[in-house]
Amino acid sequence: MNKLILLLLSSIFALPGFAQINKINVNPSGVNVNTNGATTVFLSFGRLVNQVPVEAFWCGEVKQTPLGTECEPNTLFGQLPIRYDLSRINPAGIFTDIMSIPPSVARRAYQAAQQGASSAFFYVRRFVSTVGEPDEYVAVTCRLAGGGARVPFSLLDVTIVADTETPVLFIKTGEKAPGLIAEIYYNGTGQLKGRWEVVFPGEEPPTARDLLTEASLPIEERGLQRRYTELERFNTFLPPTGKFILPGPDPRKIPTSVDGLYLLLLRIEASADKEGDSNLAVVGGSGVVHSGAVAGFPIPPLRYYVGNSRSDIITEKEGRLALLLPAENAKLAAQAPIDFSWVEVKQGALYRLEAKNSQGQLVLSAFVQSGTTSYRAPNWLQDKLPDGELRWRIVALNFSGRVVQKSDWRSFKIATTAK
Repeated sequence: MNKLILLLLSSIFALPGFAQINKINVNPSGVNVNTNGATTVFLSFGRLVNQVPVEAFWCGEVKQTPLGTECEPNTLFGQLPIRYDLSRINPAGIFTDIMSIPPSVARRAYQAAQQGASSAFFYVRRFVSTVGEPDEYVAVTCRLAGGGARVPFSLLDVTIVADTETPVLFIKTGEKAPGLIAEIYYNGTGQLKGRWEVVFPGEEPPTARDLLTEASLPIEERGLQRRYTELERFNTFLPPTGKFILPGPDPRKIPTSVDGLYLLLLRIEASADKEGDSNLAVVGGSGVVHSGAVAGFPIPPLRYYVGNSRSDIITEKEGRLALLLPAENAKLAAQAPIDFSWVEVKQGALYRLEAKNSQGQLVLSAFVQSGTTSYRAPNWLQDKLPDGELRWRIVALNFSGRVVQKSDWRSFKIATTAK
């Protein structure tokens, strides 16, 4: 009789429109999350065969279907925002997902629990077949807890602050930099280790992926982030208190000898974390991926400017679009890279750099996304300036493409080479 039932079930699930439940595995499959704030967890999904991940939802209840564990539609708490989606899939079929739970989702789950629902909710990922097979749903159980030791060690917010009252850090050439600290908000407890690095003027700037913590990357990408000049290392234990002030590098080590724009980077390395480690053996791989100090966002660098003439931004009011470098009436060396930099405004979603020659002709127009406040001009720009004179400004646009602010025009001169 039992064999007959098994045979019937096998026949049913072999029919078109049915898929094997939980063919895709996930680890960890259950985690503790912060009831009162955000939570970030490193997840590994494995055994993907001709499948790609699509949207992800949080919900209070799930149901078992032939396609896997799906959300009950009337219990949805939210969807993973695109800006938080740092997922990656490798050729071996292992999908790395950074589950960043917003505080709003945790709050809705807590309110549902107050009304008698379960204290656990679910994160459900949908996978779509690339060869016409049915979709598949995989769920992770999220258990409401505090933000203490039993929650995965993750960074929630990081801000590098200088010991100065000016909105933009501007240092005279050769002077010692002010003291710096990093304000870090986090969940869980663990070892915070990493290094301070500096990007010199003219160096290729880091990408957003370079600014992620190491634990936010899949195992095959770790060690491939762009490296810069190391200033100092740190290794300290963070107790489960939720906030930590990390001292910056020794100000005497911060370079100020060359004029231009510098970027000071806080690079956080991965550490072992029992609550958030991902076991790849469960998902078809091998080994354990340590995810201590995972973060769902790039750590913003501190920009500082070195020069003998103080920038006008020091006296500008905050919130005003203003230019930084090149300074007014600056004289640049021939054939040297031309780096433009400015201070962004809150309303700006896109920035347009405009540059004109001495005859008023537009010789350069370039767009830069919000979050990037510098632009290196192409080499051919100097060929369009027979007398070496250039005027430039920045125009800020909102998400609708409307102009919200324009900076003043600024002029500088490039030394011409003898022919």
